[in-house]
Amino acid sequence: MKKELKTVLVLLCTFVMLAGVQAQGAQDHWKNLAELQFPGGYPTAESSERLFDELDFQRAVQVYLWALPAMNIDAMRQGSEAAFGAGNHILPVWKDRLNTKTKVTTPNSDVVYAMSYLDLKAGPVVVEVPAGLQGMFDDFWHRPICDVGFVGPDKGKGGKYLLLPPDYKGQKPKGYFTYRSPTYRVFLFWRGFLVDGKTDEAVKTIEKTVIYPMGKKASAPAMVFPNASKKPVNMLVTQDISYFENLKQFIDYEPVDPEDFAMRGMMATLGMVKGQPFEPDARMKAILNRAADVAWKMASVQRYERRIPGTKRYEDRQFDEPFIGGSEVFEGDTYLNLDARTAFFRFAYSSSPGMVVDLVGKGSKYPLTFKDADGNFLMGGNSYKLHLPKGIPAENFWAVTLYDAPTAAGVDNPGQPIPSINSQKKLTYNKDGSIDLYFGPELPQGAPESNYIGTNKGEGYFVVIRLYSPGKAYFDKTWKPGDLFKLN
Repeated sequence: MKKELKTVLVLLCTFVMLAGVQAQGAQDHWKNLAELQFPGGYPTAESSERLFDELDFQRAVQVYLWALPAMNIDAMRQGSEAAFGAGNHILPVWKDRLNTKTKVTTPNSDVVYAMSYLDLKAGPVVVEVPAGLQGMFDDFWHRPICDVGFVGPDKGKGGKYLLLPPDYKGQKPKGYFTYRSPTYRVFLFWRGFLVDGKTDEAVKTIEKTVIYPMGKKASAPAMVFPNASKKPVNMLVTQDISYFENLKQFIDYEPVDPEDFAMRGMMATLGMVKGQPFEPDARMKAILNRAADVAWKMASVQRYERRIPGTKRYEDRQFDEPFIGGSEVFEGDTYLNLDARTAFFRFAYSSSPGMVVDLVGKGSKYPLTFKDADGNFLMGGNSYKLHLPKGIPAENFWAVTLYDAPTAAGVDNPGQPIPSINSQKKLTYNKDGSIDLYFGPELPQGAPESNYIGTNKGEGYFVVIRLYSPGKAYFDKTWKPGDLFKLN
């Protein structure tokens, strides 16, 4: 017993010592910078070198974080075009639902997705939207252009949308829902709902979409709708120097926005100027590689921790808000909420007013959690139970999906193509109408298989609850999901 106690005390002391070393290490770094020599007010060669390295590193980190909304969506474009080809007439559709072969942040596997990346560089583009769709257009900074479908101007009846490039100077023709994009590229994002658990009707509706240059419908290429469920595709941002190389290509292609001049000034000091070669030397390559890695980790703590005010949804639960601050463009009264913006695009994509509107029976809501009832991060080697009380406030349907912490893509557990449970399936409910869901590396003893999602040992993950057409009990918080309780 004394030997065991001694071992515990040694381990505890070691932990405290290591924590102190880490904190002291950061303090020493800043102290060393502050104490660099400036004899007579001028820097020594060593002082100049170290401060320039630190300045370039800090700027590279901030550029990475600032550009995350654009690089998030541009990574999706690059992955899609590599797998399915480029062109406004190509609209990939996940006809068999979006499975774990598609690596993209927090996808919804319980609806039918269609995503493409329109290019307006050659001029205005018309999108004929079929009736019964739900979707949106975002520019390539992930800023909403407009909602489409039931919460858009066509009110679910369909219609012709005309997208104008940022430099368009012609007349605006009548007969369209017309919008000007601040960027040449535009994200088109359609969602169709399952009918009796099947995708057929949604796919048929999506495949009625027609896209063509304004005034050139007859000569435009025929629409192509690849089945994206059949082909692996990587649509995730990178965490090394390639991030900055992609950013340079992006700013070369897109117009300059005066609002971005300060950040473009930071980019210029790193060698990234629109229209000029980007040729970092060995020193700068090392800085950019390290900065990308650190910036990604900074974005992760901004999402996975709760330093940003308004992150937590319930005072007595571990569930968080997806849109921290409640703005689809992450704006406060007097400033852009950079931390909330970074936190969102670290783990998700697409933004529109329809996603944040607080109206009973309209849109959808997404309470999510990264932690269990004890406040510990969810880990794939543990088993958990999630209790959802009766009366789940979703007038359409609800779903629960698991995403891995490293990438925010769907948990890729062997034999489980879709890491999700939804109310359109045959599930096992409790006698009082509530339901218990189970997550872990193997099915817990006594748990119904219909209510189980597998996880991977050694990998963290998080849980998103989707409520479609949320009811009043969600907004007034008279209904709350239970916390995840660890079973082992």
